[in-house]
Amino acid sequence: MAVFCRSAVSVLKPVMLMPSAFAAIRHCSSGGQYQYILVDKKGEKSNVGFIQLNRPKALNALCNGLMLEVNKALDGFEQDSEVGAVVITGSERAFAAGADIKEMQDRTFQECYGGNFLAHWNRITTVKKPVIAAVNGFALGGGCELAMMCDIIYAGEKAQFGQPEILLGTIPGAGGTQRLTRAVGKSLAMEIVLTGDRISAQEAKQAGLVSKVFPVDQVVSEAIKCGEKIASNSKLVSAMAKEAVNAAFELALSEGNRLEKRLFHATFATNDRKEGMTAFVEKRKAMFQDK
Repeated sequence: MAVFCRSAVSVLKPVMLMPSAFAAIRHCSSGGQYQYILVDKKGEKSNVGFIQLNRPKALNALCNGLMLEVNKALDGFEQDSEVGAVVITGSERAFAAGADIKEMQDRTFQECYGGNFLAHWNRITTVKKPVIAAVNGFALGGGCELAMMCDIIYAGEKAQFGQPEILLGTIPGAGGTQRLTRAVGKSLAMEIVLTGDRISAQEAKQAGLVSKVFPVDQVVSEAIKCGEKIASNSKLVSAMAKEAVNAAFELALSEGNRLEKRLFHATFATNDRKEGMTAFVEKRKAMFQDK
């Protein structure tokens, strides 16, 4: 079960949420719809959805209300034809230090099992548009699990990743044991899960958990740039590519290759595939229409 790392809170004092890298986020507007997150569209063409977790006093602990709001924002971006990718971030102190323990400490087995506790956290994994996590500071417990649900993870050089649930007498419950093992391998995943120890951004990159590490004040802007690159391609074909890559974690090699071939063939039914190849032959920039 995703956990809120109390040790992290004990060594950190609340700070201003938006220095340096987050100055560009000051104009985010939730339109009165959200209490725990800030939502906006970024990039020169406003084609990158942007979600900032915004519970600074709790180091962005993932309470139920916050996760419901994230899901709502994701639903909106899914329906927005202008958006081709989504960036999720937190503050410079914490991407998310875990789930809100106060919400779950008195829950019973019957409540958890009968109510399928944390099931709605998986919404991010069903979004068709690529999602990029821009991680600074703590990504612990549920925060690490949330980052791993994203398709790409960019990390600030001071980011820390971990699954400290064992220290609270429980285990990860939102994909920590599964996605972490697939990302870094059994031995390191076992060490992280069984000891509660954290790994640095550099160690996470070396292990394959994150794709790139940037200075703290650049990670968000770099994630947005990545989102802009993705959004400039065919949104329809990007969704196919994402589906094919994700299938590698679920299917046997032969079945995965079969799915890939079917999706590859399916691109030949799209106008964007024709436009892309025609533009290449004519040595011009492709003008995708997402059809």
